[in-house]
Amino acid sequence: MDKIRNPFSPGAGAPPPELAGRDGVLEQAAVLFGRVLKKRPEKSLIMTGLRGVGKTVLLNEMERMALQAGYRTIFIEASVQKPLVVQLVSQLRSLLYELDRMAGAGNKVRRGLAVLKSFVGGIKVSFGDVELGLDIEPEKGSADSGDLEVDLPSLFIAVGEAAEERQCAVAIFIDEIQYFSSGELNALIMAMHKMQQRQLPLVLVGAGLPILPGLAGDAKSYAERLLSFPDIGPLQENDSAKALQDPVRAEGVAFEPAALQEIYRLTKGYPYFLQEWGYQAWNQSESSPITLHLVQETTKQVITRLDENFFRVRFDRLTDGEKKYLRAMAELGQGPYHTTEISGMLGVESSTALSPVRSKLIKKGMIYSPSHGLLNFTVPLFDEFMRRAIPDLGTL
Repeated sequence: MDKIRNPFSPGAGAPPPELAGRDGVLEQAAVLFGRVLKKRPEKSLIMTGLRGVGKTVLLNEMERMALQAGYRTIFIEASVQKPLVVQLVSQLRSLLYELDRMAGAGNKVRRGLAVLKSFVGGIKVSFGDVELGLDIEPEKGSADSGDLEVDLPSLFIAVGEAAEERQCAVAIFIDEIQYFSSGELNALIMAMHKMQQRQLPLVLVGAGLPILPGLAGDAKSYAERLLSFPDIGPLQENDSAKALQDPVRAEGVAFEPAALQEIYRLTKGYPYFLQEWGYQAWNQSESSPITLHLVQETTKQVITRLDENFFRVRFDRLTDGEKKYLRAMAELGQGPYHTTEISGMLGVESSTALSPVRSKLIKKGMIYSPSHGLLNFTVPLFDEFMRRAIPDLGTL
């Protein structure tokens, strides 16, 4: 079959040809955008889930929905190397200038720019020089204390009031929120609390790993009343079949039902893996239908690609001690895993002795704690990869 016509798109954040099984969370986002435009309170949205479930794809789709609804948007990917404020400043500057060009009387937009300049002056002590290039006097006493938890809410209020004056709304999209420091997360939650209290048209739509609800709750006890945390999991078998079958049917091709069942068994419904299997099955097939036998022949090639790319890039960032810890988890089979079982597998009497390596793995986003005393991989099927990469735990 023509490889150029291959409808599948395995890649980080690449939109799939069929966004199956996500109607509920997309409707939740549509309700959020609609209610805030009508000045009705609604919880902002932070999606949580493992790697490869399509959170970034959903963020991109929700940004498209927000733009269609008339929102001005900002999109940020959180990083431990680049603080939140450094990413926010330049985008808020562009946003406020865009609002300034819109028709309408009032001075709230100009005030927003002045508060932004004050904010930059205040954060220089903590984050170093941040270039802004605003030819405007700062508003002294506004968002310039240097304390992010005080200043960010004040800045958001100024931006929200500017948007309200221009009769529009702002949506801030943030991916990988778990990489923010506790201070940044505190400040962000406090800022969104102010938005809801004052019913200003500024919403937050984010995504991150399953540890996020716990991090937010630790940051502010009212987070669960302020934010909604929909869990984005693997697709059900019927939605997995739809994600594979509908795109190829549009090209005059079909999967055998047994082939679809086999791909679901192998991928457990995780969207990224569905795209990989679909992509390779198309490329290896000479004609329609794509058969069970072809899927089985293709599987070795798909696993090699995943091992060399999707899994290996994460594996190579680990120390030997961290690899040993993860390999011990994998030795126990499918998670979640109790910390005492992992300790026993490593021949360590107390799990407390392993706390440092466990903390580093959580910080690196490799594992998370679904509940007290339990751990699991953030990357689906990583246990299988670890057993392939290190066949014998004793070799470490």
